[in-house]
Amino acid sequence: MAAELDPAVLVGDRALLGRSSTAERVADILRTRISEGHLAPGSKLSEDTIGKALGVSRNTLREAFRLLTHEKLLVHELNRGVFVRRLTVQDVVDIYQVRRLVECSVVRDLGNPPHDLADAEAAVAEGERAAEDGDWLKVGTANTHFHDAVVALAGSVRLNELMRGILAELRLGFHVMDAPREFHASYLARNRDILAALRAGATAKAELLLADYLNDAEQELVRTYSEKIAAEAGQGAGGS
Repeated sequence: MAAELDPAVLVGDRALLGRSSTAERVADILRTRISEGHLAPGSKLSEDTIGKALGVSRNTLREAFRLLTHEKLLVHELNRGVFVRRLTVQDVVDIYQVRRLVECSVVRDLGNPPHDLADAEAAVAEGERAAEDGDWLKVGTANTHFHDAVVALAGSVRLNELMRGILAELRLGFHVMDAPREFHASYLARNRDILAALRAGATAKAELLLADYLNDAEQELVRTYSEKIAAEAGQGAGGS
């Protein structure tokens, strides 16, 4: 029989728990800013500025930075500071592999309708309103909300947490697109098509639409990343 935990050993953890809880809340704020496209790859995060804005200590902020570094959203560069991470081509490929495994399986395993599609419907409407306003940053955010809502249909807290991190990381990849309207516009209609299939209970069709969507988005991002990397390499060679 296992011995009961002695409460005395937890006394020293009280302060740590408080700091950890605050650090997690700070990390959540920064993660949201990243997932909404407000922090671009390569941006330096100032401890003084962020700490004063949020009213948190330097230690709390550094713990939040460590959490987000573990999630591959930030990177610490020795003697330079903390920066928003830049994705590589392989990062993009890996992210979409995870998305296909998770999102398509969620749709495939849905039971009989009706499903609670309120959040997915709200996200589609959010994206269409943002497009009408010409706010393509918000269109990208609405797209993230839609895919979050699709995964949430599984009713799994763990999957929700996984997708929150994956989609925040993916948002870093959107910054390479010089023409966000052209990139995001076509996917607005595709989100609505997926939603219509889910509403009709046509899960096989929804899964197929979603798989095609993810494949096309991956190819577009990989192509753009490859072109950017090649161009930067050419500039580096020309300046050497």
